[in-house]
Amino acid sequence: MAFRMIFMGSDPIALPGLEAVLAGECGEIELVAVYTQPDRPRGRGKKVVPNEIKTWATERGIPVYQPEKMRKAERLEIEAMGVDSILVMAYGHILSQKLIDTPRLGIWNLHTSLLPKYRGASPIQCAVASGDSETGVSLMRLVKEMDAGPVLDVEKVGIGDGDTALDVEARLAAACAPLLERGLPLVHGEKAETIEQDSSCVNYVRKLTKQDGELDFRVSASVLARRINGLFPWPGTRACLGDVAIKLGLAEAEEADAQAAPGTVLGVEKAGLRVACGEGTVFLKRLQRPGGKMLDAAEFVRGFDLPENAVFESREMTELVTAEHVRG
Repeated sequence: MAFRMIFMGSDPIALPGLEAVLAGECGEIELVAVYTQPDRPRGRGKKVVPNEIKTWATERGIPVYQPEKMRKAERLEIEAMGVDSILVMAYGHILSQKLIDTPRLGIWNLHTSLLPKYRGASPIQCAVASGDSETGVSLMRLVKEMDAGPVLDVEKVGIGDGDTALDVEARLAAACAPLLERGLPLVHGEKAETIEQDSSCVNYVRKLTKQDGELDFRVSASVLARRINGLFPWPGTRACLGDVAIKLGLAEAEEADAQAAPGTVLGVEKAGLRVACGEGTVFLKRLQRPGGKMLDAAEFVRGFDLPENAVFESREMTELVTAEHVRG
């Protein structure tokens, strides 16, 4: 007999894992419903379109529910479905304790961090921006406190020099499949042995905003390059040359110090712009001018009149990782 399961999520990062479930690679599971965020305006034209999770489920004939909030009515609706378990990943709704207690085998959450390393909304970006050499996906039992549940298993992935958050996200998406292949049979076989998180090792990462994209060339080149790569593509980083805000998409740190003020453009090469930092130099490899597209440096400089003795403006950079949960 197949185990009845609901999936709750709104981000395409979950799709490889869902494909594994549907293909029977995680045991005999009937995916009885998908809960996802309501259709929202997207793109430059702000056209209301379904997200990738809804599209995936609809194409496979799986019922889709899109409540604005998870209230009592939704809980009773789920209770009536008689599901054994619920799987959650990047859903965007807070679940009540009564809902958490509803499925007999619990609610299980996929979180893109090696918990308790980064709890919160931006673990992928912060792992790259922090210079971590590895990260991963954790499968944990959901509890009321954010990302605090006991962990059943993890799947690790490496972070290489020059990786952006987009690169790492693709690896984490793929990592969900083997993690679920190991974990869901244990959950449904009632053999799931979890480990409590070490509260002394917890870090928190919040939802990022455009303000987090400000750059300070007075810091070391390694810190700056990781920030640029970690925040690509969202929220993205930028720096001003005079009145022109340039978006940056890829950077590489160099150890050689420059005898110039931080932010000074030292040279323009085919592969990038070399810029002085507080320590070392940073090589800007992808750039975007206002109204344009993100381009490799060689193409960017052909269409941009770089001022002589150009200096990128430095602005204070926000903290991304904290030891305490900051709401908002």
